[in-house]
Amino acid sequence: MHYVKAKGILSSKNGMNLYRGCSHGCIYCDSRSKCYHMEHDFEDIEVKENAVELLENALKRKRKKCMIGTGSMTDPYIPLEEKIGNVRKAISLIYEYGFGFTLITKSNRILRDIDLLQKINEKTKCVVQMTLTTYDEELCRKIEPNVSSTRERFEVLKKLREVGIPTVVWLSPILPFINDTEENISGILDMCIEAKVYGVICFGMGLTLREGNREYFYENLDRLFPGLTEKYVKTYGNEYIIDSPNSIKLMELFQKKCDDNGIVHNNEQIFEYLSEFEEKTSDIQLSLCDM
Repeated sequence: MHYVKAKGILSSKNGMNLYRGCSHGCIYCDSRSKCYHMEHDFEDIEVKENAVELLENALKRKRKKCMIGTGSMTDPYIPLEEKIGNVRKAISLIYEYGFGFTLITKSNRILRDIDLLQKINEKTKCVVQMTLTTYDEELCRKIEPNVSSTRERFEVLKKLREVGIPTVVWLSPILPFINDTEENISGILDMCIEAKVYGVICFGMGLTLREGNREYFYENLDRLFPGLTEKYVKTYGNEYIIDSPNSIKLMELFQKKCDDNGIVHNNEQIFEYLSEFEEKTSDIQLSLCDM
């Protein structure tokens, strides 16, 4: 862990990353790619010591309320958050200033902040996005060693549903010759159906590999699945988009199961939903309007 002073905190699309780097150890992580210009070891978490101050200043200056997001590059609920607490401080400010909120995570640590998430959702809109990659718990521990298990994440989705917070699942990535099976896709979608998620984001049955994350991925394939790296190299070479040989069949299964159960699976529609700010009208305001 090391501290830096940041110059800004919100992107042009109102996203933020309170930390840079991650300790989850997911073998496929795109955030390791060199194109993101991380100048330190990935596991050496960069803490933006002035992040909360920068966020408050940014929220004060905004003329129009909007959705604020986090988690696109670094899971906000890495273990370090338990010590630093910047995510909870940020959520408190977002609630205080009346903004909406969405985040992406793989951790059940999010339940620590469910009280604030509920308050935001009562006032405006809060959407929790959860990544699910494999129905198999043993496989989950291999490819995502330091995160909440799939079952634990499923329990989070159900708990959020119970308190009225909408959820979206990222069905990504699907690793060829590892979790690209009908059983796996059906198992994950059954969880989504039971948890009554709003939508499932899926960019196809595969993953992306580029300089930085490709090397880390292959190193771990050699360790966990001996001989599989050679198969990848022979099949895909240095391609960026790595599609499963079962992609067409699995996408048909995915689309049909979502359609049959009323789950939104149009990515554009889901992203529009995630970015659309909603201000909810209280019962008192409604009564006054009816007078």
